[in-house]
Amino acid sequence: MEWLFQRCHKEAVFFSGFRSVLLMSCLLLVLSVSMYPGLWSIGVQLHSAFTGSYAPGHHSLLLINSPNELAARDIGRAIMERQLAASINILARTSTMYYWKGEIQDASEVLMLVKTKTSRIQQVMDFVRSVHPYANPEVLSFLVEDGSLAYMKWMDEAIPDD
Repeated sequence: MEWLFQRCHKEAVFFSGFRSVLLMSCLLLVLSVSMYPGLWSIGVQLHSAFTGSYAPGHHSLLLINSPNELAARDIGRAIMERQLAASINILARTSTMYYWKGEIQDASEVLMLVKTKTSRIQQVMDFVRSVHPYANPEVLSFLVEDGSLAYMKWMDEAIPDD
């Protein structure tokens, strides 16, 4: 009987230890996933500090069209006030051609170049869709593969972390 008690005690200790390790692993996984944006940003900054180079993909450039300069300025200012971008260029009077309902259309538009962190793209797109006068505004994003390290650091400072 004592032999059975010792064996059950060893199994209980084993399973208790296994449960503790499993619980700690799950907790670590949840913390890692929830802290990923902040950890990624810290990792990019450390990479830049140690290597003196830029980590590709941390920043993005968005192209957003607008029917006129007033709408572009209003949208751009609202994006900046929400600290979703470090900088916005507004290029007045671009000529555009596009298909709409099976026909080629000619129009004059204003193009915005929005410089932001890649982690903020979805927030910018959601906001633009909510305020843009077009039913289907053009919002295209491009990853920044390389650039001036000093400019990229400035962008990091201008846009708060998630």
